[in-house]
Amino acid sequence: MNITLRSLQAAWLMAGLVLAGAPVTSLAQSQTYPSKPIRVVVPWPAGGLVDVAARQLSNRMQTGLGQAVVIDNKLGAGGSVGAELVAKAPADGYTLLFTSSGLTINAALREKMPFDAVKDLERVAVVAFAPSVLVVHANSNIQSVQDLIKVAREQPGRLSYASAGVGSPAHLTGELFKSRQNLFILHIPYTGAPAAMTDQIAGRIDFHFANAAVALPQIRAGKVRALAVTSSQRMPGLPQVPTMSEAGMDKFEADQWLGLLAPKGTPPAVVDKLVTEVNKVLALDDFNLALTNAGAARAKPGTAATFDSYFKQDLLQWQTLVKTANIKPE
Repeated sequence: MNITLRSLQAAWLMAGLVLAGAPVTSLAQSQTYPSKPIRVVVPWPAGGLVDVAARQLSNRMQTGLGQAVVIDNKLGAGGSVGAELVAKAPADGYTLLFTSSGLTINAALREKMPFDAVKDLERVAVVAFAPSVLVVHANSNIQSVQDLIKVAREQPGRLSYASAGVGSPAHLTGELFKSRQNLFILHIPYTGAPAAMTDQIAGRIDFHFANAAVALPQIRAGKVRALAVTSSQRMPGLPQVPTMSEAGMDKFEADQWLGLLAPKGTPPAVVDKLVTEVNKVLALDDFNLALTNAGAARAKPGTAATFDSYFKQDLLQWQTLVKTANIKPE
């Protein structure tokens, strides 16, 4: 049998790839990816901030990827149902997860979960940050974060703060605030953010760390007053409102992140391609405007490693708080 020089070269190349630890199937996948529509699982309700951000992102990524990017809302267990679905999906880049820091909060709260948030998922890209806004009633005598701390310290147990429920970002942010200042403040859990805001407007609670998407319309309408935002920088939609750090609480940050993840083992070249397309979208002014209008701010272009590091730091912060404050999930 005659063996041509070209066929020998091909065989040598193939052998080299295998010896170098680069699976041929993975290489082929990355070169043709994507060759069919991509499914993005959103474990939160349609119309909410996470869903809106996911749709804004997917609509723009389709152009660069050359394939449809379809949103699939899978609700349940505080976002864990959808996350588990992706964690157990084939690691081929065709089933992705778009979620929020509810994932790290759940992982911190629950000792037993049907998947490991760190080990079973690949971090792809942070897309946006959604800070909470510390709000009080519009006619409250509390004019600043320092006023709030002063009243809480002088009258332990008199003040109450609301949340969207035990284990919600508003709850953990409130507990973080209490623990940093060693304050005794009553926690009043509600069945969701809108219910908490309704009682805030009515003056039945003293303050809460409201989701920016829920808070912005009420702040603009003059029904509640914003004292600070929990992000490291001021919100584009509330440029006059200081950060918690500016208000005297050094290094107090409690953003909700919104990001894209994939099943563990997704080929690095596929992850890199997704990161590239996300970074292209992050550079678009209209995408930034859409996020600002929804109560969020776009993230800076980054890498999968950047997200991985941030994800683990966020998880550690909530794990430490849950243990220190002895928070138990309902």
